[in-house]
Amino acid sequence: MKNLVQIKLMLLFVVFSASAQQEKGIIGTSNWLNNWTEFKPAKVEYNETNQILYGKITTNTTLYKKNTYLLQGPVYVTNNAVLTIEAGTVIKGDYETNGALIIAKGAQIMANGLETDPIVFTSNRPVKKGGDWGGIVILGDAPVNKFGGSSSLNFELDPSQTIYGGVNSQSNSGVLRFLRIEFAGKKIKGFKDYNALSLASVGNKTVIENVMCSFSAGNSFEILGGDVVVSKLVSLRSSGDDFRFTQGVQCKMDNSIAIRHSLYSSSTRSRCMNIASYDKKEEADFSKNMTNVVATNCTLVNSTENLSSDIASGLVKESIFIGNNASFAIKRSVISGFNPAAILAQDVKLEASTFKKIKFEETYFNNCKGNIFVENSTNNEDLEDYYGNNSFFNLYQNTDNTEMFLDIYNTKNNPDFRIKISKITASNSK
Repeated sequence: MKNLVQIKLMLLFVVFSASAQQEKGIIGTSNWLNNWTEFKPAKVEYNETNQILYGKITTNTTLYKKNTYLLQGPVYVTNNAVLTIEAGTVIKGDYETNGALIIAKGAQIMANGLETDPIVFTSNRPVKKGGDWGGIVILGDAPVNKFGGSSSLNFELDPSQTIYGGVNSQSNSGVLRFLRIEFAGKKIKGFKDYNALSLASVGNKTVIENVMCSFSAGNSFEILGGDVVVSKLVSLRSSGDDFRFTQGVQCKMDNSIAIRHSLYSSSTRSRCMNIASYDKKEEADFSKNMTNVVATNCTLVNSTENLSSDIASGLVKESIFIGNNASFAIKRSVISGFNPAAILAQDVKLEASTFKKIKFEETYFNNCKGNIFVENSTNNEDLEDYYGNNSFFNLYQNTDNTEMFLDIYNTKNNPDFRIKISKITASNSK
């Protein structure tokens, strides 16, 4: 019996050690942020615009790299048209007219950039700031959990062109690949903003990978309903949420990163991930899917160099917020530099059904002032005991960013947010 116990303990140690040493956060044999991303977009100069886009695009249309385009007001791609954008094309959103691009339900965008020649959406102002223009909106006919199975996006746009929702989870709204969206998030009436990229009822045949949203005054990525698979998304210094999921979206997100900074976060919305099943409970159809997000090999990082003082000043909030009735799983990921790492809505009950829906596994909690809490509660012993169990292989450490990441503060080339494997050791200290 004694030998059997010893064997079990040895196996547990081997499994735990292997899990502790495997790669967490964004991964790759090389830095996949190279070539196509831009971490100082305000300093990049583009050619003057020589083509204007306005009104509705109702027939198949191609935008060419040789031109530089201006979105004047909201531009709708409608009537089942396909908008094709050549690799390397630059499109500017007009500040004065709230330039935006809306891909209506049934239409498609084929924005297939290259790693060495990305497509860029940016501001037309000489001194660029977040909120200079609207953003990109893609509307599909995949399911949404609102009553009636459809809704309309309330961005002060044409209601007839912003309807989304249906029954086709496998619908195809096109391709977004090697694409940057800079300085979007124009304010609309009061507190509401555009998002850099809004995906509403987008289906899983749509390709969304290698997309970077920088300095958005709203959310970087907002996904409302639909069934989406996304990879290598980058959110840089968003004022709102980096990734917001709601209205019953079924999402698998892989190898993606949210890079926050204390001084760029909104005072009320500073989350890397905001997971909710509905915007208003009375509008949700509970016979339909609630939001379910699975995030794998993701990095959520506060890149400030003054973390302790920023936390003391109240500038740092939680990294993840999970609403009631939503399901969320994060695996092999990194959460670094937040206060705390994650918060569950106050109406989430700590019971078996909840723990089946909310999972933190093989995740590296680093430099967080607290790990997982229920909203408006300072006692998180039950959550610490549960998610701190060895079977989940979560790690708790306090390692400086310069020691944990390969090259986070590179000022000449793109930073490298992959972690140094040698710095991860098996640790359960909380």
